[in-house]
Amino acid sequence: MSTKFFQFEADFVSSLRCIPMVVRYKLDTCGIKLKLSHWNHFNLAEREALVDLPCTTANEIKTYREFLQQLVTKQTGSPASELAIEQNPAWMDSKNIPSEVLEKAKEVGVNITIEQWENLSFVQRFALIKLSRPSHENHNFLPAMKEFNLM
Repeated sequence: MSTKFFQFEADFVSSLRCIPMVVRYKLDTCGIKLKLSHWNHFNLAEREALVDLPCTTANEIKTYREFLQQLVTKQTGSPASELAIEQNPAWMDSKNIPSEVLEKAKEVGVNITIEQWENLSFVQRFALIKLSRPSHENHNFLPAMKEFNLM
């Protein structure tokens, strides 16, 4: 199970008490805003299903979205909010590093090159984008940079 998760998530992935990046990626892909309070209503098997279910093709995305909304509705009585799905998300663009990632990297004394950015997987780029946002718990940005061999 550990290969699906990043090392910087190690403190919570065994219990899945927080929403891991792989699920956050799938949420952005299928356009669902899942709150931690929703996540906490799910049992471990349901959380693991959300980790394991594929969410890549149009059909998989539709299936994932429906499964997730059924879970949220079953646990809370109403579906989760929907998000707009980005047509060209920044994490899929290996040629351009988002400014918030560059700025956050500079704060920790690192300059990310285009070559380094290109060599990251889209899920690694997704994680760095999420971890560089002011609204996110940024304490994992530096561990992620180290894990991705960017410093």
